[in-house]
Amino acid sequence: MLKRIAAEDQDHVLNHTGHLWKEVQGQSIFITGGTGFFGCWLLESLTWANDQLGLGARAAVLSRSPESFAAKAPHLARHPAIRLIPGDVRTFEFPTGEFRFVIHAATEASAKLNQENPLLMFETIVEGTRRTLEFARTHGTRQFLLTSSGAVYGKQPPEMTHISEDYAGAPDPMDPGSAYGEGKRAAEVLCSLYAHQYGLETKVARCFAFVGPHLPLDAHYAIGNFIRDAVRGGPIRVNGDGTPVRSYLYAADLAIWLWTILFNGQSCRPYNVGSAGSISIADLAGLVRQVVNPDLGINIAHQADPSQPLQQYVPSIECARNGLMLESWIPLEEAIEKTVRWLRGQKNAP
Repeated sequence: MLKRIAAEDQDHVLNHTGHLWKEVQGQSIFITGGTGFFGCWLLESLTWANDQLGLGARAAVLSRSPESFAAKAPHLARHPAIRLIPGDVRTFEFPTGEFRFVIHAATEASAKLNQENPLLMFETIVEGTRRTLEFARTHGTRQFLLTSSGAVYGKQPPEMTHISEDYAGAPDPMDPGSAYGEGKRAAEVLCSLYAHQYGLETKVARCFAFVGPHLPLDAHYAIGNFIRDAVRGGPIRVNGDGTPVRSYLYAADLAIWLWTILFNGQSCRPYNVGSAGSISIADLAGLVRQVVNPDLGINIAHQADPSQPLQQYVPSIECARNGLMLESWIPLEEAIEKTVRWLRGQKNAP
C-alpha cells in the first residue's frame, strides 16, 4: 500500500499551477491511464489542488483493475473526487455526463510488450486513442491532452545534442520494435484529425524520461533499476556499456508540465516534456550511488566500443520554456534523493 507523496512536492506543483486551476472549478475530468506512473501524479496533484482550493472538481478514471488500484493507493481510490471506471481503453463504455477535460495517458511504455507482442502494443495505442477521442467528441470536451513520447522521432542523430519538435525524423516502419513509436505517431495524427474535423482542442505532450515516487523499479527504466539496486544494498547493475546519454525530469515537475500544457498549450502544437540536462547512463549509476551509499559497487556489463555512434535521448525544451514558462526546477540529484526518501517511507509505513 502506497502513501501519499510528500506535501512539499504537492505544494511545489500547486505553487506553479495555482493560477490554472480556476479552469476546473466545478468541472469533470476524464483520465485514462490514471493508475500508472503519470496517472498517479495527475491524481495526486488534482486531489491536492481540489482540497486546498475547494475546486469541487471531479475525475472519472479508467482502470483495467479498480480493485488492484484501490489496494495499491487507497488514499487516491477513496478520495471523494475520484471515481474509478473499469474497462479496456480500446473498448470502454462511455460514462455519462459532460467532461470538459480529457487526459489520455493510457498505454505504458512497456519494452517487454513492445518486444513480445508489438502488434498488440500498436493496436492498443491507436485504438485506445481513437476510442478516447470519440468519447471526448461526444461528451462536451473542450481540451484533450495526449501523452505522446519522444519515441516519435526515432533514433536521435549522434551529432544532435537536443532533439526539437521540428525534427522530421521517425522510427523505422519496417522494424517491429518501432511499434511503440509508430503507435504514438499515429495517435498524434488522430489528434490532429479530430482537431481539424471536430474543432476539439488537442494538446500533445511528447514525454521523455522521468524519476520520482510511483516510478516502477522493475521495468526497463534505467534510473528505476539503479535506485532499486542501491536501496537493496547493491551492486548497481548497468546492463549495457554505460555510454548512452539520457535526461530525467522529476515527477512533480512533470505534473506541472502536463497540467500547463492541458490548460495553456496550443492545439496541435506538440511540446517536448523532459529535462535538457544530459547525463550518461554510467554517470547516472554513479550519481545514484552517491545519493544512496557511496560504498556501493557498480557493475557495467559491457566495455564501450569507441567506434560506435553515441546513443542519445535528450529533448530540447525551448518550446515549453519560451511558450509556457516551464522549467526543470528540481535538480536530478535532489530528484533521486526525494525518490529514495519516498521509497524508504513506504517500507516504514505502518
